[in-house]
Parts: sequence; structure tokens; C-alpha cells
Amino acid sequence: MAFHILVLDAHQRSALAVTRALGSLPEVTVTTADSAVSTLAGSSKFSSQSLLSPSAELEPGKYLDWLEQCLAAQRIDLVIPVTEITSQLLLMNQQRFTHLTLPFADYPTVMSLADKGKLVALAERNNVPCPTSQWFASAAELDVDAQEFPVVLKPCLSKIYTGVAWVATRVRVLYSKQELIEELRVSHYLNSTPFMLQEFIPGHGAGIFCLYDQGRPKVFFAHRRLREKPPQGGVSVLSESVPVDPVLKAYAEKLLSAVQWHGVAMVEFRITPDGRAYLMEVNTRFWGSLQLAIDAGVNFPRLLWAAEQARAGHPEPVMHTDSYRIGQRLRWFLGDLDSLYIYLKGNYSRAQKLQRIIQFLTPHPGCTRHEVNRWADLGPARHELTLYIKQLMGR
Repeated sequence: MAFHILVLDAHQRSALAVTRALGSLPEVTVTTADSAVSTLAGSSKFSSQSLLSPSAELEPGKYLDWLEQCLAAQRIDLVIPVTEITSQLLLMNQQRFTHLTLPFADYPTVMSLADKGKLVALAERNNVPCPTSQWFASAAELDVDAQEFPVVLKPCLSKIYTGVAWVATRVRVLYSKQELIEELRVSHYLNSTPFMLQEFIPGHGAGIFCLYDQGRPKVFFAHRRLREKPPQGGVSVLSESVPVDPVLKAYAEKLLSAVQWHGVAMVEFRITPDGRAYLMEVNTRFWGSLQLAIDAGVNFPRLLWAAEQARAGHPEPVMHTDSYRIGQRLRWFLGDLDSLYIYLKGNYSRAQKLQRIIQFLTPHPGCTRHEVNRWADLGPARHELTLYIKQLMGR
């Protein structure tokens, strides 16, 4: 039986991982779509066609009209968005699409995790540690003089839908009353949308990656970031699979089981120097380093597709997920190159810079794979390199 899957947000690296994982199945045809003419996932040989859409961020109404026409014109068995904007936009408008299948829980359930204020309340009810938090409906409720620093200002929503467009918010660590006042001044959305002030938790980040099927946990995965862009903390450019921490897994299960979760999720924690874990947020979609899990032996896109097949009444393929390779590494080469450049420009000693260069030039080939550059599928690498050179030339 043939299946047709539509992967949205094709410029994302996670969309490329999904396209490669599902498009390589003989019974599956993958179509990719994005508002950009040329995209990372659309350049893959596993994308049967690449569709041009309006921008879900800038023109959500036109985007929904486009998707409605797309679904009416051809049979699509599954739609997979990989960004917060498209996934939430489709869920909140699902009544428009009578035959649209999305591999997520319903909109209220998604927002019970994506809304950080609701997430803190859920964590407290289920005894999952989180930073001490103050919730404010708007900036008018905040007494600036009553705050202690440092403090983390965290909007409840990463993206705010106005009905005609999306507004991006930001999380800031603030070290003084003056910084708090300035953030309130420049971030106008704080005047009308909820946010929290949380205690600052020192330490490092850790995440648990999960797949749930109608409230039942199916598989867990974990990794650690070895290098990031920027180097002080940001997007992972070199990561490594690690064993799942049983404490973090237990916390993640408490949260996801409490809402009867369905689909993928990444539960993020902050680990203090003395080993205590605090919940930070839950991402309710595929994550940036998805390809690492696939390379290590946990093919989340295929597992998600198999779960959706079972829901539709088709036999569920046998997928072995009880273990995965520890020490498998994933490198985003051009991101790693940028990270090296930023590091060498930074205020580090010569010895530190030399060590970083040596690390960059010794990629552990026996256990490291490139995220974009794959000999069996060179189109995405050519696409990314072309864009990279254009950006360097200022075009």
C-alpha cells in the first residue's frame, strides 16, 4: 500500500531528517513544502516534489488557504510540520480540514505543555522540580522594586499569534533592576501577554526525547551537546548520544503521562553543579538534532509514522527501540565552522584557541556522521553550501 506524506517547514534541518527517514521507505512518497523556493529538505533526493507555500509566520491566513487547496488537490495521508508556528497554526484550525491527519495531541493538550506558565502549574501538581516562578498576566502587575537578581524573564509563549501574524518572544537572564526595566520597555508584547520571572538556575542543559502513543510511552533517547553556536550556548553543532538518565526519564513520564500525550516531545532540564534537575520547558515537535537519534538507532520519524498507521487500522511495523548506540556523534559542519570562527574571535587564550582548532580538525570519524553532508544524498549539502557562500559574499 502506498502512502503520501507532506513535510512542512522544509528549510529546517529536522525536516531534512524526517524526509530522509520516511522518503527512503519504498511504500512512502514524501512531498516537502516551504515559503522559500529552494530548501534543505526539498533538495533531498527523498523529496518527490517541493511545493511553494505562503509564509505561515507572515501570512497565516493565506497559508491555511494554500494548505486547504493542497489537500483537496491530492491525497495526503499524513502532514508533518516541524516548527512551533505551523504545528500550532494547523492544530488551532483543524476544523477546516476534515481529512487532515496530524501526529500530535489536540490543541489544548499541546498548549498545556507549550505554554510555560501552564507547564509550571502542571509540574508542581506532579512533583516535578522547576525554578521558583512568579506569574504575571502583563507588565502592569509587576513590581520592579520587589525583585531579586539575577532573574530569568520568560514569556509564557515562545510565539504569540495575533490573528494576522506571529510575534516572536525571547527569554532573558537579567542581572539588575535597570536591565529589567529596559526589557519591559523594548519587549512591547509583555504589556499584553503573560510571562514569568523565574529564579536563575546555574549549571548545564539536558534533555529527554520521547515518543508517546495515545498516552503510552514508546521510546526515550538522550544526548549531550559537545559544541554549540555561539560557543557560550545556543544551537548544537556537535552532539553525542548518551544513556537516558533515569531521574529525568521519570520526570518526563510524569508530565507527559499526566496529559495523555501523543507524538514526539523534548523535555528540557537544567542540571545544577550538585546534580539537581529543574524543568525548563517542553518542545512539542521534532528537535534540531533529530538525525543523531536516527543514526544511533532510534528512528523517531518512522516510529511516529508506524504509530499513526496503527491508529488508522494498518498493521504496525515491528520497530526495535529497546536500546541504541551510546557515543554516536552528529556534526553540523557549517554550523561547527561558524562556531569555530566565533570562538577564535572571542576573548580566549592562545592555548584555548589552539585546542579548539585541534578539536575541530579531529572529528572522530569512526563514530561521527555529518548531519547535512551525506554521500548518498548530496543535494542538501550543495544547497546549504550555496546559501553559505552567498551569505559570506553579502548577497
